[in-house]
Amino acid sequence: MSRIGIIGAMELEVDKLKSEMDISGIANKAGMEFFQGTLQGAEVVIVRSGIGKVNAALCVQILADDFQVTHIINTGVAGSLNAKLDIGDILISKTALYHDVDATIFGYLPGEVPQLGTREFPADERLAQLAKSSCEKVNPGLHAVIGRVISGDQFISDGAVKKRLISEFHGDCAEMEGAAVAHGSYLNHIPFVIIRAISDKADNSAQVEYPVFEKAAAHHSARLVADMVRSI
Repeated sequence: MSRIGIIGAMELEVDKLKSEMDISGIANKAGMEFFQGTLQGAEVVIVRSGIGKVNAALCVQILADDFQVTHIINTGVAGSLNAKLDIGDILISKTALYHDVDATIFGYLPGEVPQLGTREFPADERLAQLAKSSCEKVNPGLHAVIGRVISGDQFISDGAVKKRLISEFHGDCAEMEGAAVAHGSYLNHIPFVIIRAISDKADNSAQVEYPVFEKAAAHHSARLVADMVRSI
């Protein structure tokens, strides 16, 4: 039987999902609350990981060790690096990688963790397609793209930095947890997908846009997740 781990970095990214689930138990570990129960008939564990790569990776490991999840969905918001992705649109991961890892002096590619054997982490193709189909169903006015998530412990809000990330990593969106969720899932052999609703353009306007659009963007992503879990 499937048990789906659903991770959001912030409360607003998981509160809608928690309000719709039948909760059977709550467990506390590493400062996180893990809500166990069912959502749309699917067995789920929903958790707010906290912001950043370390929090996200710890969260994945707890889901793997303590809850034996069979799939992981990471829902949330991100800044757009793709001109075709407007605020409110959805980016679904094909791959994820870090933009703040640099061991190039030893011959590794930018973003590649030394000795890991891969630079980027591929999402599960079936989960990505389910996410796209669900988005078209429940968010019909939004544009959904399957592409590359790039992650680092930085909120990207500078046009020059954005340009460099596009040039160097060819990312479609930038955020702070996805690649760590992907990394942890990859090491634990758990199928995963990252879903990001666009909250800002990751440039000099991001400081103004993000507070205005983050809540609506997070709800778009959560609506998609609530629909797709029924098909896993």
